[in-house]
Amino acid sequence: MSYKVIIDSCGELTEEMKKSGHFETASLQIDVDGHHIVDDESFDQTDFLRRVKASGECPKSSCPSPERYMEEYHCDAEHVYAVTLSAELSGSYNSAVLGKNLYEEEYGEKDIYVFNSRSASVGETLIGLKIAECEEKGMSFQEVIETVESYIEEQHTYFVLETLDTLKKNGRLKGLKAVVATALNIKPVMGSTPEGSIQQLSQARGIKKGLAKMVDEVAANMKNTQEKILAISHCNCEERAKAVRDMLLERASFKDVIILDTAGISSMYAADGGVIVVV
Repeated sequence: MSYKVIIDSCGELTEEMKKSGHFETASLQIDVDGHHIVDDESFDQTDFLRRVKASGECPKSSCPSPERYMEEYHCDAEHVYAVTLSAELSGSYNSAVLGKNLYEEEYGEKDIYVFNSRSASVGETLIGLKIAECEEKGMSFQEVIETVESYIEEQHTYFVLETLDTLKKNGRLKGLKAVVATALNIKPVMGSTPEGSIQQLSQARGIKKGLAKMVDEVAANMKNTQEKILAISHCNCEERAKAVRDMLLERASFKDVIILDTAGISSMYAADGGVIVVV
């Protein structure tokens, strides 16, 4: 069976995924103080981060439209899957589902399924890779869905931020707490809830201790790591990402390890120096 995987642009694609012919990106869009940015090949991360840092307001992102998803579903592939940013954080999931409904109204039924990643960034990447793995094994459409949904249930996302500015601007931290934390150089260790929202797991003073705390959190929840891919994304801090990888490899062995730079909208949340771990 031929297949296609659509991942919204909060998720990163590896070079192998780009070359495979099975993956497409549905771009989100961002407005920073009236400046409109499309999260596609034209995205300039340096300029974007400069604008976000200078702005007193939180950037406003908009998800791909249902019509955009419908266009992506209209293809020769027999099985089509969409993977979106957590429905708790974005309207991308609902938009993808609406796009499926529009497609069926226009063209009739087709094997289309939308996965709510309950994650972001490399969490979406891993789900896309899992879909491809299942398809290459010759699983039926329903078997792929069931296997990947079970995989999402077991997936955990963690991250440490260099700065709290974006969380402060979008209301995820109260202003006073953010100011105090910044003054004390406190780095929160954050993680995903089972529903796909964000929670604080712990904190440490300074980025090195924050990353070490995150590794402790990851290690405490690791299971069957030999069967899993360890995925790490970062925003302009490859050395930190590699340090986190090395600390985790001292604790466990993995099927594979991938490290990616957050190329698009993910960099808004990771900010310069942020590290995200998904396993």
